[in-house]
Amino acid sequence: MLTIGVLALQGAVQEHLDCLNALPDVTGVIVKKAADFESIDGLILPGGESTAMGKLLRQFELTQVLTDKIQSGMPVWGTCAGMILLAKNIVGEKSCHLGLMDISVQRNAYGSQLNSFTTNLLIPSVSSAMIPLVFIRAPYVESAGPGVNVLATVDDKIVAVEQNNMLATAFHPELTGNLAFHSYFAEKVRINNSSFSS
Repeated sequence: MLTIGVLALQGAVQEHLDCLNALPDVTGVIVKKAADFESIDGLILPGGESTAMGKLLRQFELTQVLTDKIQSGMPVWGTCAGMILLAKNIVGEKSCHLGLMDISVQRNAYGSQLNSFTTNLLIPSVSSAMIPLVFIRAPYVESAGPGVNVLATVDDKIVAVEQNNMLATAFHPELTGNLAFHSYFAEKVRINNSSFSS
C-alpha cells in the first residue's frame, strides 16, 4: 500500500485525496506538519494561491523539510500553484519558493478566473485515452531546462513537465474525475519505492 500525502495548507486538498483514495493500493493523507513527511511515499502540492502557500510553508517551518525530502528523491507532483512552488524562476519576480525544478513559469498566464477553460488532450506517456484538462487562473512553463521532459503543450505553451522525481502540471486533474494523472503519479511513487527497498 502506498501512502501519498497532499500538502494541506491551502487549496484543492480534498479533491486530490478523493482521487488518490479511488486508486487501488493507494491511501491519500493530509500533510500539515514536519512529522507528517515521515510517513508518506510521495506528495502532491495542490492548486491554490502560490504566494499564500509559500508564506504558509515558511510560517510553519516546512520549507526546509520539504526541500530536503524532494532532494533526497521523494516523488512530488505540483498542480497549478504547486507548479509555481517548484519552479526555479517565476517570470517578473525576484525570488522563488522551493526553486527545485529547472523551469521558468508565468503566473496567471491565462488571465483571470473568467478566462478559465477546459480542453481534451492525448498525452501518450500518461494515458492511451484523451485526458480532460481544466485550467483555472493557470500558469504555464515559459522555458524548461535540458533535464526537463515536456509531457504536454496546449497552444504551443508547455503545461506539463517532469524532471527526475518531480512532476508538474498547469491544470487541475483532481477536478475532472479522470484518474489518469493520479495513476501516473502513483506509479512513479511505486517505482521509487521499489528502487529504495531493493
